[in-house]
Amino acid sequence: MAPQGPSGLAGDTDQAAVAYDRFDYTPYPKSVLRARKRAAWLVAEWGLPDLADDVALVVSELASNAVLHGALRGRLFRVQLTLTEAVLRIAVSDPKGERLPRTRQPGPEDKFGRGLLIVDALAARWGVRERTIGKDVWAEFDVARGARPRG
Repeated sequence: MAPQGPSGLAGDTDQAAVAYDRFDYTPYPKSVLRARKRAAWLVAEWGLPDLADDVALVVSELASNAVLHGALRGRLFRVQLTLTEAVLRIAVSDPKGERLPRTRQPGPEDKFGRGLLIVDALAARWGVRERTIGKDVWAEFDVARGARPRG
């Protein structure tokens, strides 16, 4: 079955998707763990096991932000993974467009505020795309040319 999904990623604008996954989650903390595990499993199945841990951590951080800062009652958040020959993209969508993420420098006593610093350290690039309703927060990993899903 041919992969479906978007092309035109920020890091490689003319690449078609070779693998794609989209899943909607309820905005509860347990969904963050589910999204993280699904992402790690998919990335390994797509033949990129060396990226699985980093992708899982980025998904966890972005999904946590969607639950903590982007949730609206009765609305889901979405996690999309798109693999092209050059880029693996994660996009997490939530319904709150007025709450755009930004990095900050937390103090040593702060318990929160480091998630986007982690995303920035692990991903090749990340950003935010405003939507008609809500926003997408995305992160991209560069992958070896010729990446193909197994199977």
